[in-house]
Amino acid sequence: MSNTRKLRLGPLPQTDSVKLTFACSASLKGDLDQYAALLAQEYGVPVDIGALISHMLSTFIAKDRGFRSQKARR
Repeated sequence: MSNTRKLRLGPLPQTDSVKLTFACSASLKGDLDQYAALLAQEYGVPVDIGALISHMLSTFIAKDRGFRSQKARR
């Protein structure tokens, strides 16, 4: 185990996926690369940045109370 603090996301789950393309800033891309490297180091498995982004967004949406509330109303 490394000396770094535990990363918030944990290991990425295996899921079915749909390809989506988006643009982001160069600094965000660098942060995503660095996060993926730390996650790979922490859990000993390679991390695909696309899967990382998907998992981050899924986690964010799942914890957004306002979104869940609106979704439940529909």
